[in-house]
Amino acid sequence: MPQYQTDDDADLTGNDTNPFYDAVADDYSYFYRDWQATMEREGAALRRAFRDQGIKTVLDASCGVGTQAIPLARLDFEVTAVDPSPRMLQKARENAATFGVAEDITFITGDFLSLPRIMAVKFDALISKGNALPHLLTDDQIKTALKGFYDLLRPGGMLVIGIRDFDSMLEDRPRFVPRQVHTEDPARDVILFDLWEWHDSDPVTVTFNTFIVSGKGDHYSARRYPVTYRALRREELEALLGEAGFTQIKVERDVWELVFTAKRD
Repeated sequence: MPQYQTDDDADLTGNDTNPFYDAVADDYSYFYRDWQATMEREGAALRRAFRDQGIKTVLDASCGVGTQAIPLARLDFEVTAVDPSPRMLQKARENAATFGVAEDITFITGDFLSLPRIMAVKFDALISKGNALPHLLTDDQIKTALKGFYDLLRPGGMLVIGIRDFDSMLEDRPRFVPRQVHTEDPARDVILFDLWEWHDSDPVTVTFNTFIVSGKGDHYSARRYPVTYRALRREELEALLGEAGFTQIKVERDVWELVFTAKRD
């Protein structure tokens, strides 16, 4: 298993998440109680957000296994799906084929900071859900990413970003965080939980050590997958969005995410 630098003196300028996402891609649906139901809910929520906004083309800047890109394609949006993890992107293609929309989504390998270099068109909407943006650990990285998002939107285009509510966690700093238990497969159970390591860097970061325990009866095995996030506060992201030029910034809670919407003038 790849080793990760997680000490409090870690270099905040680099945060390679590909080893984590490549490793968990095949098991990523287990991160959800019901991944297909989550897809349907995500598609419905984005369709509501896009209603009456003249949105047809959507850039999913952190598509993962297709949790948002696939339902949007099924709703007849023109979707471009980008992710830096080769294995997650391959899984998204496989999932899109399963749901009959593989030919309706353009898949591209890239990350937040490379988007302006690899995209030659502007979009009606750009989305990044699933707490992906806090993988950028410094203000400068986030500013650069948000400015790139702004430049990739047409005038009047919409940005949608979903992150964890770190404000509610920073005071108590939870260590043990349960995820899901799956017992529907008669051959094996799959149990997921996290142990979080908090780092008093500036800004504060947190490493999610996700454990995937699988097996049946008396025989189980466990694997640990660490990945690091910035504990990005709501007011910090709101300020950074404003500095990037976005207006009409709104924030709503949706299950475990804070969902930010903003417009390019």
